[in-house]
Amino acid sequence: MTAPTAPAPPTYAWPRRTWRRFALWLRGKMPKGLFARSLLIVVLPMVLLQSLVAYVFMERHWQRVTHRLSAALAQDVAALADIYDAFPSDRRGDILSRVAVERLLIDVRFAPKAALPPALPKPFFSLLDRALSEELRKRVGRPFWLDTIGNSNLIEIRVQLADAQMRVTAHRSQAYASNSSIFLMWMVGTALVLIAVAVLFLRNQIRPIRRLAVAAEAFGKGRDVAYRPSGAREVRQAGLAFVEMKRRVERARAQRMAMLNGVSHDLRTVLTRFRLSLALIGEGPEHEALKRDVAEMERMLESYLAFARGDGEEAEASVDIRAILTDLAASAERAGRAAQLAYAGEPTATVRPDALRRCLGNLVANAQRYGQRIEISATRDAARLTVHIDDDGPGIPAERRDDAFKPFHRLDEGRNQDEAGTGLGLAIARDIARAHGGDVTLTDSPLGGLRASVAIPV
Repeated sequence: MTAPTAPAPPTYAWPRRTWRRFALWLRGKMPKGLFARSLLIVVLPMVLLQSLVAYVFMERHWQRVTHRLSAALAQDVAALADIYDAFPSDRRGDILSRVAVERLLIDVRFAPKAALPPALPKPFFSLLDRALSEELRKRVGRPFWLDTIGNSNLIEIRVQLADAQMRVTAHRSQAYASNSSIFLMWMVGTALVLIAVAVLFLRNQIRPIRRLAVAAEAFGKGRDVAYRPSGAREVRQAGLAFVEMKRRVERARAQRMAMLNGVSHDLRTVLTRFRLSLALIGEGPEHEALKRDVAEMERMLESYLAFARGDGEEAEASVDIRAILTDLAASAERAGRAAQLAYAGEPTATVRPDALRRCLGNLVANAQRYGQRIEISATRDAARLTVHIDDDGPGIPAERRDDAFKPFHRLDEGRNQDEAGTGLGLAIARDIARAHGGDVTLTDSPLGGLRASVAIPV
């Protein structure tokens, strides 16, 4: 038995695949910005319409008028040649020349019979040369020579007669629709004016969207930027929704701060009572242990409150990042670790100074706790500040690095614990970095341990 063959694909599969490929290619070539896309929506139909109108005009009106004018001039030339042959008494052509100038507005002269000049090269895009040559062949019926490229305003026609050569000179406008260029100029000029108006109008419509995007991005980074909704109705609605969202977030933050301040005050009151009780108890073998427990509770309380409160209330300022990293490296050296610092780029950046110092300090302290060698490398360009902190410690498995950022989560190695043992060091660092619009990531270090990378837009 033979194996069953697979069914043939439907006949419409190939056109669908071709269209899908073309759509993907066209999507890649299309502009990505809203202003460019809106301008394309306005300009492309206008250009297509103008091109269609120009084609119809050139194909129908311009060619038809040119052919009719060329036919009329060819008929006049044929009539002059026939009259010259029919009236042998006027061999000098004085009467014909006078009638041609007065009635036909063309200049006619007769010369002794001679060979016609060689044919001139035909212009490639000359509609007049093709139309007039065709009409002269149909209507004159004699050998002729035509010059449409010598003088830009005149046309010269030479017709071989029985005993003479007739030279006809006429204006180009008598055989050619010369006003077509004016139409094309007006069409192109009006199109450019409409495009300029569309550009100005679209700029005014896109500007409120850009202002909304800037305000939203600044708010995401914790910066306060003045914003007032403007623009079209839909844009104003989006702006009002953003303002209302911002107001709710700030109100929730203020309520959380008030609650945390109350909790902090109450807990610190209890801790103060513990200290007073310890002071009244006096020295003893259990006294030091209780004091250490109280101190640990204070550190844990400060860590919890710092994580919950965040650093959103701190104002941004331009600080020397290199100086902060130098201080952190010196602190690690004082703790007995080998620390190196490499910095490239502009030394200053606009950030929240205390928050950023705490973020980087937590990462350096984490490296200091689990490694003997620390390397800090930082780069600052026009768009981003990037800091890498490497150590030669045990590191964290790749599949567990996301868990290291979870608050209060402890790995088996305890790699994500801070000094108080609360498991908030990396969580606080990432929270501060994201409040700046950046992030903290963990990767393998060239030293064999863990690399903590901080990337913050500036």
